[in-house]
Amino acid sequence: MILFETNRLIVRYLNESDWDYFKELLNAPEIIEPIPQKPFTIEEVKEKFNQNLDFDDSIDPLRRYAWAVCIKGNDEVIGLCLFLVNEDGDRELAYRFRKSFWGNGFGTEMTKGLIDFSFSSLNLSKVTADVTIGNLASMKILEKFLKPERDFYNSRDKCMDRRYVLYKKDL
Repeated sequence: MILFETNRLIVRYLNESDWDYFKELLNAPEIIEPIPQKPFTIEEVKEKFNQNLDFDDSIDPLRRYAWAVCIKGNDEVIGLCLFLVNEDGDRELAYRFRKSFWGNGFGTEMTKGLIDFSFSSLNLSKVTADVTIGNLASMKILEKFLKPERDFYNSRDKCMDRRYVLYKKDL
């Protein structure tokens, strides 16, 4: 089932055939090191995958989601669209793409699509995004749409993060 579309991409629920792509997107060093994130065990990846196969048509405000990102006309998963909840209880937008799809503007397109989906379809009043301050490419994308709110130490990932925020009223 498709959740939303952008000019070139569709975001849909994961299905069983997406397992290899999901595993890559959660554990490939070139993808997780810039986040930074420690690799998940195969059991953790399976658990996260199975949690995201179990869905209904409503979106729980307190649940974390991972959805498949595909280029229109092709069902191959090129990335994940993540809909998280930060420690303050705010919705956090995130994404990641397979390395072979970097540099094509998909991050910018996905960020805009997530913002539109959050405000128009889910009627949220605020969205956030956290990024490690060493991830300059993601910071550049986020600064196109959201405003930096604060820098803080992320004790889970042991890095300095910057939180970006956008209020619906500021559109």
